[in-house]
Parts: sequence; structure tokens; C-alpha cells
Amino acid sequence: METKRRQFQGVLNILSFNRHFYVIGLTILLVIILSHFYFQWSQLLLWVIIGLFLYGLLMPLIVSAYVYDFSGYYNFDWLKPLQLEDLEKKLMVNINAGFDETSYILKKKFPKSKLQVFDFYNSEQHTEPAIVRARKVSLTYPNTLQIKTNHMPLKTDSVDYVFLLSAAHEIRSFDEKVQFLKECHRVCKPNGKVIMVEHLRDLPNFLAFSVGFTHFFSKNHWKKAFKAAGLKTFNETKFTQFMSVFNYQS
Repeated sequence: METKRRQFQGVLNILSFNRHFYVIGLTILLVIILSHFYFQWSQLLLWVIIGLFLYGLLMPLIVSAYVYDFSGYYNFDWLKPLQLEDLEKKLMVNINAGFDETSYILKKKFPKSKLQVFDFYNSEQHTEPAIVRARKVSLTYPNTLQIKTNHMPLKTDSVDYVFLLSAAHEIRSFDEKVQFLKECHRVCKPNGKVIMVEHLRDLPNFLAFSVGFTHFFSKNHWKKAFKAAGLKTFNETKFTQFMSVFNYQS
């Protein structure tokens, strides 16, 4: 399977999956501009509003292009400091929320290790238009299994590495997160690792996504969830200003 990404694939994905936001935003902006000509209110205020709208619509695309298309995120070189071994006896698990861009790349990166892919997408709970659209165009890795967030069909202490790559934030309930992470903890070997990559609800992501940053969760939120799930070793490194790589050890 070809794993090379198309030029600007990341930003085109964001634009495609979230096109309803852009249609709504541009429609509201058009109404505001037309109302200015009708009511003749302040020219300065009009340009301020136009600037804010354009910032809110364009900045997420600029940051997404930087993170997903130009930063080397999909080269997975940021995994090198974690010193993950590629051996035939190793079992890796990659878990997604209905949109899988990483499993084929992971397998190419770790060709000797066994890779099992799980999808916790739930059509009744995960109803956001973006994830529904993303699921329609997602690649499906062979033998991907649909799971519930509170159960993985794996033996206890059987997995070396669990990858949660920009997926776990789709679990909105804190209690459900804890149950899900407990399952990750259960299946991990005593020295197994849970590797999670997420945008955070912090200042850089607010500047990038404005109110859209509320779709993500804070560092303290994740730290509290992992601690409640029994994963005690907590380590964060930054991949660009906008993404965090969390490495938890069971």
C-alpha cells in the first residue's frame, strides 16, 4: 500500500472534513458585509470584523499545513527518542477513531513487529460531521477490528506499544476516557508504552484554531485521566508548538 502523502493533504483534509464551518462562516461574513451597505455603520468596525473572520477561517488551515504537511509529522522521526524496538516478538496496537492515516506508515516504520489496528468509532456517539466525512475516505488497514472503548480483544500484558495518534480526544466523556485508558493499561506488558499525540487546549492552539481549540483537552486533563487509569510514568515532548507527544509507561 502506498504511504506517500499528497502535497497539502493535511490542510485539504481539514478543509474537506470541516467544510460546514467554512460555509457557515463565509455566509455570516457575507451577511455582515451586506448589512454594512444597508445600515451604513462604521467602516473601521467592518474591517475589524472582516479581519477577525478571515483570521478564524485561514489560521487553522495555515497551522494545519505547517503541522501535517511541512513539519515531517508523518515521517515519524519524532519516535526516535522513545527508542522503540522493531522485533518479530513485538506487538504494536494502533487505535483510531474512524480515520486512519497512520497504520500503513507505522508498519513501514516497524516492518518486523506485528501490528493490530482497532477502531473505536461509534456512529451513535461520534456524530460530528467532520469525523463522519473523514471515515468515508479513510484507508482501512487489513484486519482492523471495531471495538468499544471499554474493551479490547487482547490478553492482559500482551502488547508492547499502544499508539493513540490524534484520536483519543474524540472520547468526550472523562469517565469513558479513564475506562479506555484502563484497557490500554491492561493490555500493555509491564514495560509497555502508551504513546499519545494530541493538540492541547492551550494558548498556541487557541491562537491557531480560536474557539475550535475547545475540541481538545488540556495537559492537566490528560494527566489526570492517565493517573486515574493507573499509568504513572508521565512524559511530554513537543512536536511543533501545537502538538504534544505523551509517553506513558505501564
